[in-house]
Amino acid sequence: MKLSPTLLGSALLLALAAPAAHAEIAIDVIGGSEMSLEGLVQADGNWFHNDVQDLNGPIGANGDNSEFSIRRAELVLKGKGPGNFEWVAGYDPSVLKEVTIRGTTIRSTGRFLDNNIKYKFAGNANNYLQVGQFKQPNSLEELSSTKNNDFVSKAAVTNTYGISRRLGVAYGMGDNDWSITASAFGRELTRNQAHGSGYGARGTWAPINESGNVLHFGLSYLGYDTDDDTLRLRARPDADLTTVRLIDSGAITNVDSVGVAGAEAMWITGPFKLQSEFFQENAKRIGNNANDYKSDGWYVSGVWNITGETWGYKAGVPTTPLPNAPASGMWQLAVRYDTLDLNDGHLVSNGTTPFVDGVLGGKMDVWTIGANWYWRSNFKFALDYAKVESTRYNSATRGLVDDNPSIIEARAQFYW
Repeated sequence: MKLSPTLLGSALLLALAAPAAHAEIAIDVIGGSEMSLEGLVQADGNWFHNDVQDLNGPIGANGDNSEFSIRRAELVLKGKGPGNFEWVAGYDPSVLKEVTIRGTTIRSTGRFLDNNIKYKFAGNANNYLQVGQFKQPNSLEELSSTKNNDFVSKAAVTNTYGISRRLGVAYGMGDNDWSITASAFGRELTRNQAHGSGYGARGTWAPINESGNVLHFGLSYLGYDTDDDTLRLRARPDADLTTVRLIDSGAITNVDSVGVAGAEAMWITGPFKLQSEFFQENAKRIGNNANDYKSDGWYVSGVWNITGETWGYKAGVPTTPLPNAPASGMWQLAVRYDTLDLNDGHLVSNGTTPFVDGVLGGKMDVWTIGANWYWRSNFKFALDYAKVESTRYNSATRGLVDDNPSIIEARAQFYW
């Protein structure tokens, strides 16, 4: 995958034109709405040490075991007012990862981000009604700000079970220490992206919520219909530029509905942050000999701010601080273990030709270590190393195949 000259040029122009300020750029007040502009540009590089599969083939195969791309190029227009209303309109013209709809793989060249209107009851940001496209309430990592991800790639379980943005309506209530959010949603706004109506709910509680000392717990649930009664779960090896998935459930037919339950916990103490999430998916199937399909996964991660900064806490998610010393920046070290199991069946031998009873989508475990450098107010540089261990049934060999690659990931980021 090569860098688009147009996208790269646009990103550089934005970087040169934008003032060096952490906050959004104020534009004007129109119709009682204070308008501002935010942006995020991320350029990624992945270097692969392949084992069995070629992690950047066949779509991205270029004779090298590496890929480079503009990962995100987001522009977001925001408005506060009139009154207790807020609105946001965002778009990302960068290349999307491909999606498969009814057996056809489609690669899009742009996507809509948050595009919604929110009304805050009595001006309280914790008590609101939201209409439009927004992230659904089902994952701590997914709901946290993308520009402050602890790692270059989100955990495999987040990318697999986090439903991300959909068109819908949500109501939220709470205060600084607790929150409850409920939503009903339909398709994604971007053409040829996710379909299937559903609902979601998330509740959070922070029994300890002090400066530099936060203990957070959360529960969530998603229920949604599948597109064309078909479900397919698959995951990249914690590297966004790979063009293959090491584990893949395949197309599971006769799926009437899917439920995803999640549990989350986070502890912040001074310059340390520890967080973990667990997800369990249950696909209800209809028809003769159509057994329900279940899968699950979890991760645990830890981050140390070497330079001493701590995190804030707002609306049930952590907030990343500015560097204490902008000239030298904020340095972080991070480690994560995540595991995803898409198996719900077994291999039957009995002295005959082996066959699969159920679904053998595979199991993947990934260790990731990384370092982040936040420089001044608008720049971030990240470097990760991921070691992958995966096992999946291969229909050609009629047996299990281990695939254990490693990946180096780098990101340069500019945001305002």
